[in-house]
Amino acid sequence: MLCMERRETSWFSHNLGMEMPLVSYGHAGIPLLMFPTAAADYLEYERFQLINWIQHYFEAGRVRAYSINSVNRYSLLNDGMPSAIKAELLTRYDRYIMDEVLPLIRQDTGNWQAPIVTTGASLGGYLAANVYFRHPDQLAGTIAMSGTYDVRRYFGGYYDDNVYFNNPVDYLASLNDDYHLPLLRRARAIFLLTGQGAYEDPRLSRHLSEVLSAKGIPHTLDMWGHDVSHDWPWWCKMLDHYISKIA
Repeated sequence: MLCMERRETSWFSHNLGMEMPLVSYGHAGIPLLMFPTAAADYLEYERFQLINWIQHYFEAGRVRAYSINSVNRYSLLNDGMPSAIKAELLTRYDRYIMDEVLPLIRQDTGNWQAPIVTTGASLGGYLAANVYFRHPDQLAGTIAMSGTYDVRRYFGGYYDDNVYFNNPVDYLASLNDDYHLPLLRRARAIFLLTGQGAYEDPRLSRHLSEVLSAKGIPHTLDMWGHDVSHDWPWWCKMLDHYISKIA
């Protein structure tokens, strides 16, 4: 049973052209921006008991969380959509987060410098990592669990700037600027977590880790055991453990 402060809101996103809901948990602490798995919705973390699992952080005022919808069902997972539109939608989703979600979080916390950390599992782990790596000047870090960080396979061979700039292993490998790269090299909260059991693919996290290491970007790659499957009980334990390292 949820005992912490909980609020829902929704608005029509001008970036996406659709209604986008959001639920928040907690009253104080470091803000977590949460992305759902696959084609799931903003209430998924509540349905699968992850919110209950980390409730003690909310009650202690150490963390507050904001869970949003993704556009995966219209983009990455929509085989009937032209690849160019799928890729463009990912870029519009990024603008939705930056132009609409982050200002809401900052206004809600009353802190326009709030150290927002992203998190998610599976395709939510990809989204959490992607938005952080694209905007290290606006976000404080990421806790990415069981993610896929090379999404080219969802585009059937199609490739353009929208695919490139939403494919972390590509744009990070080429990153060589005087702004984003120094910010990432000062990062203190990049956590890549994966199991090695059923339905996990630890090679995906290892590949991203290798790209980050080649660029001198500090991070933690935590490979959990061969008994750790691609499933909610483990994601609950992973997030619970790593929140303690940021809050």
